[in-house]
Amino acid sequence: MTGTLTDRVDGARGRLAGPKVVALGGGHGLAASLSALRRMAGRLTAVVTVADDGGSSGRLREELGVLPPGDLRMALAALCGDDDWGRTWARVLQHRFHSGGELHNHAAGNLLIVALWELLGGHVEGLDWVGRLLGAQGRVLPMSLVPLTIEALVGTPAARPGEPREIFTVSGQHAVATTDGDIVAVCLVPENPPACPEALDAIAGADWVVLGPGSWFSSVVPHLLVPELRDALATTSARRAVTLNLSEEGGETTGFTPEMHLEVLGAYAPDLRLDLVIADRRSGADEKLLRRIAGEFGAELVVADVAKADGTARHDPVRLGRVYAETLGNGGIGTWR
Repeated sequence: MTGTLTDRVDGARGRLAGPKVVALGGGHGLAASLSALRRMAGRLTAVVTVADDGGSSGRLREELGVLPPGDLRMALAALCGDDDWGRTWARVLQHRFHSGGELHNHAAGNLLIVALWELLGGHVEGLDWVGRLLGAQGRVLPMSLVPLTIEALVGTPAARPGEPREIFTVSGQHAVATTDGDIVAVCLVPENPPACPEALDAIAGADWVVLGPGSWFSSVVPHLLVPELRDALATTSARRAVTLNLSEEGGETTGFTPEMHLEVLGAYAPDLRLDLVIADRRSGADEKLLRRIAGEFGAELVVADVAKADGTARHDPVRLGRVYAETLGNGGIGTWR
């Protein structure tokens, strides 16, 4: 066969007629976005955080010195199709071993990804081969080719009004996501890491770039801490969308309103312009205020029912996919009703 592996993967799955979309994030939030986007995107690329330090990913990272594969695995599983092949491979990727030995709690997909990295000698090539095996409806890339650590400055509540509060540092994605204090700032170690070149190419060639939903400080903001990625997001000709979380997350965004999530993005990327902000109708947002803040980014606000109907704080792939199709699709934002 001729052509690149990416071309063969796209040809195997059949390209849709929709836009070229790049989605950035990690964990369950990115997986929800990808499950929705794969229903309407012509070419879909996930750019994934590589800072996980817990569980199976953390163990493989520490033992083998590889990128943590967990968030990459979840993105690949979300891109599996709805047929028997896709559903089966999604289950295989997410399967965890249960034993009294060293394999306990390792995810099968993590081991598969790392095995291909070792055999092929390249992170991107290995992920492309996993995607080809799965028949994934899109491509998964790491945001950087070096393992990263997230550190956060965290403040404790002041003992009395007017008194200074204690500021301390927490290190690691899990620690940041579950901290009891208020996050003051986050950074990456190593500082100013290199971006994955293929991720930069995808952003440059996209029609739309989507940030969020996801753990804001540990999955979304880290993309803005990679200088090349931040610059690519600021200079791309693609339109830019933010999908806001459904609610605050206990730990890193306790007490956050939807408006505060946007303000955080502006603090880390002052030059970032947006075209679209998507919020759930039941998120508790002050719609007038949120519309004003979105407007400061240059964005239009769309408020819709994108959460699951069971009342849990999870995005519904079908509902969210419908909103993406109406706003990111060929008709553009102006077709939204």
